Amino acid sequence: MKRLLLSIAVSSVALFGCAEKEEPAAKPKGEKQAAADVGAGKVFAERECKACHGVDGKSVAPGIPHLAAQRERYLADSIKAYREGKRFHSALKQMAGRMTQADVHNVAAYYARLPAAVPTVGKEVQPYSPYENGKALAAACAKCHSEDGNSPTRGVPNLAGQQPRYLVTAIDEYLNKERKAAPMHALLPGLSKIDKENLALYFASQTPASRPAPAAGDPVAGEPLSAVCGGCHGSQGVSTDTATPSLASQDPTYLVNAIKAYRTTRKREKMRAYVSGLSDKEIASIAAFYTAQKSRPAERGQTIVQELTDKCERCHGAAAESSPLVIPRIRGQDRDYLVMALRAYRDDRRESTTMHKMSLPYGDTIIESIATFYAALPPK
Repeated sequence: MKRLLLSIAVSSVALFGCAEKEEPAAKPKGEKQAAADVGAGKVFAERECKACHGVDGKSVAPGIPHLAAQRERYLADSIKAYREGKRFHSALKQMAGRMTQADVHNVAAYYARLPAAVPTVGKEVQPYSPYENGKALAAACAKCHSEDGNSPTRGVPNLAGQQPRYLVTAIDEYLNKERKAAPMHALLPGLSKIDKENLALYFASQTPASRPAPAAGDPVAGEPLSAVCGGCHGSQGVSTDTATPSLASQDPTYLVNAIKAYRTTRKREKMRAYVSGLSDKEIASIAAFYTAQKSRPAERGQTIVQELTDKCERCHGAAAESSPLVIPRIRGQDRDYLVMALRAYRDDRRESTTMHKMSLPYGDTIIESIATFYAALPPK
């Protein structure tokens, strides 16, 4: 999924974050902050900032944020965050450490008063849809798994409705030869990380078809035997964890083979400990029980980007103008920079409880989708 390969040099000059909700430092009682000297801020920007952010506040390279028309309080708080080590960038930490409070106030005021940068990304990059990209990739899987992931072939697993992180893990296990190879697996080495996530999101969003109980095994006997399985795989085999597979509506032959594989080749010690004590008859009954259960899509890939950007707008939209919190403008921001910032929140390399919770579940493909969406919007 990583279409952006940012050089170390470009990465090292990224400055301000995507979203923080930190109150500015309180001024001593009775102390009034002097009016900003915008002229002095321009002088400072020409001396210290223009190599990366330009005197006009417009990014000079991908991965560097635009500062023009950014909220003044947010710019000042961002400098403070680098100075205090809450954000990590060696050169910026050193520069922020040398700045007086007046320097911070002046340069933030200067950039905040500049006209916003006009985004060019909309002219160069089409809106990025992980679902549509996954759908295109899924055409290569249709021969065995069908176009919607409901396998018509005995022994071939359903992919429809499957949990997306699990599907990515499964692909990697085939690539690492931790699972038995099949003819289609020759296609897998050509998939990037983003391709895998796109493919997984597409199949996760399809509706699993209902299946009758198979001739082999006894679903009634299989239900009590599945009690231990339900702790991870969910009630009736419908998982609620993106990394744990759903078993409901799965092909019974595939289920039997998969369960038996945990006795030998598949590396899951908890699974191995349980299935090792099961007879072949009991395994067939567990498979029969899960096959007959109704499943559902694990994701809504068709609308996920819209749903997530609607959530972003609650803070970064019109309400931000009157909010007492420190919220940056992100419309028209450099796309590569937004990708970097969202990954930093996801990977806990930036401090923001709200953003960490918001971005943690997202794979790189969702992050790129959101970044592209906002980068292409006209600034407000």
